[in-house]
Amino acid sequence: MTTAEPRARSVQCLHPGGLHRMAYVEWGDADNPSVVVCVHGLTRSGRDFDTLAAALAPRHRVVCPDIVGRGQSDRLADWRGYGFAQYVGDCVTLLARLNVESVCWVGTSMGGLIGMMLAAAGQSPIRRFVINDVGPVIGRAGVQRIGAGVGSQMRFASLDAALAHLATVSAGFGPHTAEEWRALNRHIVVPDGDGFVLHYDPRIGDAAREEIAKPAAGDLWPVWDQIGCPTLILRGADSDLLEAGVADEMTRRGPAAPPARLLTYTGVGHAPTLIKPDQVRDVVAFIDAGA
Repeated sequence: MTTAEPRARSVQCLHPGGLHRMAYVEWGDADNPSVVVCVHGLTRSGRDFDTLAAALAPRHRVVCPDIVGRGQSDRLADWRGYGFAQYVGDCVTLLARLNVESVCWVGTSMGGLIGMMLAAAGQSPIRRFVINDVGPVIGRAGVQRIGAGVGSQMRFASLDAALAHLATVSAGFGPHTAEEWRALNRHIVVPDGDGFVLHYDPRIGDAAREEIAKPAAGDLWPVWDQIGCPTLILRGADSDLLEAGVADEMTRRGPAAPPARLLTYTGVGHAPTLIKPDQVRDVVAFIDAGA
């Protein structure tokens, strides 16, 4: 495992009103043709993957973007631009910047849906796909929880207060030590005047609620059925977003040669953080098997 710090990079992407900058961090040899792209969930950042990236970096180049509106990336002037059409387009621009023919993709929640859409596209560059705790149908309880919590304008008096709040609202990630909680959340809290705020544009909550309300958001099976690359599905046993029946059905549809494989982690809800040793081991083994 490497302890090297990641390199900060960015790429210019197009939106209807002009250009915006999407930030990403890069681990490993910049000339390595074996590339793994790791994409985070709705309110998270590319630094969620630090532990996994460090484990992959000795053998792969690992690229972890902050999707627009989050982390070090720009915010959009019009919140209605926050949606999967923009996110997928930005990731296509990122893939072009990487100058490789194919990539492996690790996507948690929103990042998994972005990966699903790219993996289903004709001539997709994704050759191996890890989809973490999300699927073609999103559980109603998960939808309600996301709709209620995303985009709240919160300010914290101290970094410790912010981290304590995040550890509470992230309880679904499963048990973590204080050090693990700090490692997970220290990049998604930023100073703002005399306090601290979360790192994302709160208007993504409005966009997410609008996106979820669309009829097509309730059934992405036609997309899943177009995926042809080897796929690994990860699920928290207590997840309210990827229900057990949907996860099982995903192994019977979509990728067929070989069928998608499902791994479920006990004591975990939405979503596995990919910092626990067993989770890291499972993802690394799947990625390395395609090297």
